[in-house]
Amino acid sequence: MSGPMRAIHSLAAPPGPTPARPPLRRGAAAASPLGRSTDPQPSPPTPPSLASRRAVLLALVLAAAPARPAAAAFSLGIPGPKELLREQKKKSASFLLAPIAASRDTLLKAQALLASPTASAEDAEEVRGRIGAAGRDCVPRQRNSIVAFQSKTGVEVCTFSLILKNAASLLANKDPLKVEADTRLGELIQSFSDLGTVVENSNFELIGDREKMKDGLLSTISALDKFEQSVKDCLGV
Repeated sequence: MSGPMRAIHSLAAPPGPTPARPPLRRGAAAASPLGRSTDPQPSPPTPPSLASRRAVLLALVLAAAPARPAAAAFSLGIPGPKELLREQKKKSASFLLAPIAASRDTLLKAQALLASPTASAEDAEEVRGRIGAAGRDCVPRQRNSIVAFQSKTGVEVCTFSLILKNAASLLANKDPLKVEADTRLGELIQSFSDLGTVVENSNFELIGDREKMKDGLLSTISALDKFEQSVKDCLGV
């Protein structure tokens, strides 16, 4: 075959197969001239969109909503200020009621003096003094000058009134327990006032007058017992 024909034949011939390159492994890092990996670095995370953030917030709100009743129930189990004060008043009830018990004891001793067949004029004065002391400055005409002056300046001097104010401080003015206690307080003060009038106008040596004083003492002791019970009702004891 001549030269030109061989040239044409070589151009028309298909080229031989190209040798395939070995596949690159993704995990393999190609060495760079500086010794560092040439693999592409991971891109930073894309910040959440506004819609996705709202969805997260909504999910948090919905998740927190059922917990509110439980939290409220837990808070209801913790005693509040009124409950704590009420418990403190109950614990101090004996101290608060002590003046009432002392007045009762004083009236009972005056009653024993009146019942004695050997009572003297000195005993009569003691009876009057005991009845005045048992009244706890609640009868205006039985107050001494200092107590009377304090009362005129607006200071509460009646011990029984102070006891009731303390016992009923957590109750509303129209609370039935407080209304009842106020009524009993008024009856007690009136009873002491009536007893004082009987004692002032009686002759200790006369049996009839002494009987009147005995009846007055029994009535006052009964009024004192009723007032004490009303105070206990206000305290819840």
